[in-house]
Order: sequence, then C-alpha cells, then structure tokens
Amino acid sequence: MPLTNTDAVLWYNVGVFGDAGYAVPNWSNDVGSLNPQILDWVDLVGRNLFHLMHHEDVDLRIPPSINTCKRVHKLYLRAANILAGRAVKPGSDNMEALHSRPAGEVFRVYPVPYFKARNPFMRRWAGMVLVSLAEAMQHTENRKEMEISTAFAGQVGQYLRRVYVNMAVELFGKSREEAEAAGFMLSDADLASYDPSKFFTSTEMVDTVPRLDRVFTEDRLELLAEGIAITELPADIGPWPTNLTSFYGATRSDGVINPASASGTSRSTSGPIIPPAPGP
Repeated sequence: MPLTNTDAVLWYNVGVFGDAGYAVPNWSNDVGSLNPQILDWVDLVGRNLFHLMHHEDVDLRIPPSINTCKRVHKLYLRAANILAGRAVKPGSDNMEALHSRPAGEVFRVYPVPYFKARNPFMRRWAGMVLVSLAEAMQHTENRKEMEISTAFAGQVGQYLRRVYVNMAVELFGKSREEAEAAGFMLSDADLASYDPSKFFTSTEMVDTVPRLDRVFTEDRLELLAEGIAITELPADIGPWPTNLTSFYGATRSDGVINPASASGTSRSTSGPIIPPAPGP
C-alpha cells in the first residue's frame, strides 16, 4: 500500500500517463472513510474533474471554450448544493445510528493530466480542486459515520468557490466584489455573452499546435475513468520530480534538512513538505 511523504499533489507515474504528467490528490496516510457524505464528495468531484481535464481545451494555451466554462459552472453549483444541503450546523443534533455501523470504504481517485497541462486556467483550477479533494480525504470527519459539519463544508468548498470566482472575474469580466457576494452565480445571459477577446491580449488568443500523441482514446482511459482504489496505486508514488529541493540543496546551507550533514556528502532527497491550507 502506498504511503506518501509529502503534502503536495501526487504524480501518477504509471506508464504513458506518468510521462504525460498525470496527477492524483494527496491522501497522506488516510486511505479511506467511514463517512458516506465525504466518500460521495470525493467521488463526485473527482469524476467531474477527470472529464473536465480530458477536454481538448487542456492542451491549448488560449482561454477555455464556453463548453468548459459551462461544465465548471455546473460542477460548482452541484458541489455547492451538496455541501449546503448536507452540512449540519454546530448547534444542530447529528443523526446517530443505534444498531448499525458503516464498514468504511477505500477512497478512489481519478488521475488527471495536470503537471504538463498547457492551459493555464485549467491547470490552476485543477490544482485547487485536487487540494480540495486532499482536504476531504484527510479531514477528521472521516471518522463521523453519518454527517458532515459546516466547518467541513467551508474547508473543502472554499477551493471550488475560488475557482468559480476566478472564472467569473477573469473570463466574464465580473468585479471581485460581485463574484464573491454570497449566492453569486453566472446567469444564462452571462454564459451566452462569453467573449474572452474582450479582456485578453492578442498574444493570449493565439497558440501553436500542441503535441498530438497524448490524446488518449476512451478505451485507453477506461481504467482511469472507473477510478482506482488508493490501495491499488504504486507503492512508490510521490511528488512531481521538478521541485525546489535540488536547487536549495546545492546553493544554500540552510536548505539541508539535517544541518549536521551540511559538511558531509549526504543530503536529503525528499521533496518539499507543503503544509495544508488553513481553514476558513
């Protein structure tokens, strides 16, 4: 069973998918859950991200098409509705079972192209969603058997909200204040009037043809699309190999994890440890 030694998004280094820069959320040492609400969240958001990141827009540096924007819009509303509808306030009684206990399930992940994604918007959005999934997997409420709290909803939902605000501001010209208002959502008229050329430079609206040998068929992606149990992932899964460790290790003495070995030849080769994002 794979165990990670980093808090970073993990590199799915398996065959051609590793070469293409696929990624999965970081579960740390929390491989499963007793909480059906969290299992639902991780599966729903993971599957939607998988289909979003296998759209042709991922390979293009130009602003994403309206197809992608509509899918992000629907995913945000769907995810927000789940959190709003299922989260229990601190002063409300939690539902408790008397004679039954869940057996628990192992999380399933859906590897997505990330580290080599050419579209800057979709790569940034995918990074925030992957962090949201990791927060859900590692959250203490995986021990709860029936409910999720408003604290959980705020912690994991903030990342999808930031994706939506970013899309509304940068691609639809909304003000930050308007996009961050409680209950904000793009209207049908907003979606119909989508025209990124109003806000982007001519350089951003043009791109070269990307490499075409990483366009995988539906059959090739079938195993990934079904989801992979964390316990079935490679034991040596780890962070993307391009990180800051080698640079700091070679140029700064305070970059050595074990100061006692600074004068010797042995240096740590582990990746940087990124702490979890703070709660709302």
